[in-house]
Amino acid sequence: MYPKHGVGQILSISSKIIGGIEVNCYDIKFEKDKAMGMLPINKQSNLRPLATINQVNKSISILKSKPKIKRSMWSRRAQEYEQKITSGKIYDLAEVVRDLNKGDGLLVDQSYSERQLFEKAYERILSEFQIILKLSLEDTQKKLDKALKRNLENQQTIKSENKTNPEVEAVK
Repeated sequence: MYPKHGVGQILSISSKIIGGIEVNCYDIKFEKDKAMGMLPINKQSNLRPLATINQVNKSISILKSKPKIKRSMWSRRAQEYEQKITSGKIYDLAEVVRDLNKGDGLLVDQSYSERQLFEKAYERILSEFQIILKLSLEDTQKKLDKALKRNLENQQTIKSENKTNPEVEAVK
């Protein structure tokens, strides 16, 4: 887990010459962004292993808890949320998702920047949960949405009902 980019997979260790100095780097693949990155080995303190199942369970209980509403200016709160997202700590991510979640009133009462921060944190925690819980993306989303008391299935149900209406067969 790389805090600034989310879940990645270390593919190899390579040696690069940067500014005339030989530097050993991790070659990291970020599946979500379809990107590759290099991280100098001496900066590996920025990396953390994937969360454990116990950490995931605690994160889910954070998601289920009551949001903490802060009365400070939005710009200050946005900075705090951004710091929590880029910290890479799973509990901080869960707090941001919980606090910015608007439940069934999806996208209602949310500014563009609020929505962007929520989606960024949601995607990060979703990708990590998916790998740890070994679930499909859809099942992981359902688990997250259940913890957040979000009902996104209404939109999908309407779409699927329109597709499953039986066609009238021609009579001979």
